[in-house]
Amino acid sequence: MNFDPTRRPYPSIRYPVYARNGMVAASTPQAASAGLHILRSGGNAVDAAVAAAATLTVTEPTANGVGGDAFALVWIEKDRRLYGLNASGRAPGSLSIEAVLSRNPPEGRIPALGWTPVLVPGVPKAWAALVRRFGRQSLARDLEPAAEYAEGGYPAGPALAEAWKRSFDRYSRDCRGPEFAEWFRIFAPEGRSPDPGDIVRLPDHARTLRSLAASDCESFYRGDLADRILRDSREFGGFLRRGDLESYEPEWVEPVSIPYRGYEVCEIPPNGQGIVALAALNILKEFPAGPDPAPEDYHRAWEAMKIAFAEGKTRITDPSRLRSDPGELLDPDFGARRAREIGPGAELRSPAPPAGSGTVYLCTADDEGNMVSYIQSNYMGFGSGIVVRDTGIALQNRGYDFSLDPGHVNRLEPGKRTYHTIIPGFLRKDGRAVGPFGVMGGYMQPQGHVQVVRNLLDYGLDPQQALDAPRWQWTEGLRFLVEEGFPRDVREELSRRGHEVSVSRDAAVFGRGQIILRLPGGALVGGTEGRTDSNIACW
Repeated sequence: MNFDPTRRPYPSIRYPVYARNGMVAASTPQAASAGLHILRSGGNAVDAAVAAAATLTVTEPTANGVGGDAFALVWIEKDRRLYGLNASGRAPGSLSIEAVLSRNPPEGRIPALGWTPVLVPGVPKAWAALVRRFGRQSLARDLEPAAEYAEGGYPAGPALAEAWKRSFDRYSRDCRGPEFAEWFRIFAPEGRSPDPGDIVRLPDHARTLRSLAASDCESFYRGDLADRILRDSREFGGFLRRGDLESYEPEWVEPVSIPYRGYEVCEIPPNGQGIVALAALNILKEFPAGPDPAPEDYHRAWEAMKIAFAEGKTRITDPSRLRSDPGELLDPDFGARRAREIGPGAELRSPAPPAGSGTVYLCTADDEGNMVSYIQSNYMGFGSGIVVRDTGIALQNRGYDFSLDPGHVNRLEPGKRTYHTIIPGFLRKDGRAVGPFGVMGGYMQPQGHVQVVRNLLDYGLDPQQALDAPRWQWTEGLRFLVEEGFPRDVREELSRRGHEVSVSRDAAVFGRGQIILRLPGGALVGGTEGRTDSNIACW
């Protein structure tokens, strides 16, 4: 047969998936399968989440890796409590505004590629912290499926191959220095990106995963892997030093939330941007809901989103360096006051356009009632374009989001965490878990969260339809992108109101999501993303 897996002449129809004992929703089938394997072999939802997350570093390296950052929301049923984990990285102690400017960066900002934007990665510590506190089995057992995929290989899916080719084309053009040679050796060994169905093997990555498993992830921060990271940092002009790695720890944090339509929508607090989604919903709660979205609903959501971003971009940074309380955005009075500012026409709200993305989201649930909402990222595709030699570790480029303006709230400072785009979401009702949800994709994420929550709670859609519904995205100024399936009459009405609306055929820009909900009777129901190689595994 001769077919093109990226050609989709007909709309796909998916029903929500139901299960009783456990469920894993992830953006590759191998990751979902790894999580289910761990569940069925005695692990709980936390073990399954770590197994799926580790597998995604192998089966979707185009968006995340061992050298990335992570956040998690963890519902532990016996505690009747939602826990938050912030495993975002800090700026190296030698990375400062003055140090960056001394290198004459292009466009007067931190470059996106190379060693300069690399912060201390948090992913390995996140895995270890989650399993140590809440897991039912060893980290070594949770990481083994990922190591097996890295060593034995897996076939590239169509969405993965497409994203890989975009990165290959970009790096072939922009990454010409010796510091980037390892990326091409590891991720383009045949001088090209993999095609759909090509078998991908990452043996260096397998050895790294087994080193992490044997050391409870300490080898990344204090052992052999740390030595290799620091060797390359010194040789290629990076800022990471031994003290930066050895002093790093993730933080357990208290989730933030707002009431919405009788439910509680929960997010990670700053430095994550989840509070942007909550601020928009805080405004939208002032307006009546459904039963179906009308032009007025979209208009209000678009204006609320711009208001929320305008507020968030001036408030969100490392919580220890905040100058104003972002919690003000969750005050009911804030929502009521800003809702009154939304008139019949489009308005400019923020001068700051969003940037790029590269993230994976997954969620899990087990038969004890535990549930995990988990997200990890290298940021822009593979991240910085830096791969540590002989390890397969692709490093993130989160430092790109720091400002070099000394007066900006998110200005670069040594040891600081930057404004972070990745955000897991969670729904509760009457103090009980309803379930995890998330939509990855840089600054699309809070916009995706708002749309998914409204689809579930305003318009009564099931989890699969809540993900399948045509999405929109604010890009800058008055400009919005909408998917091809977005209603034409609604688009035309929004244009008449002053919104600059364009149709995008690139599904990747609208993010990729997963949802698992627990029904009152105890059954699980989930939806998975049709815009990528996603899958749900359950039993």
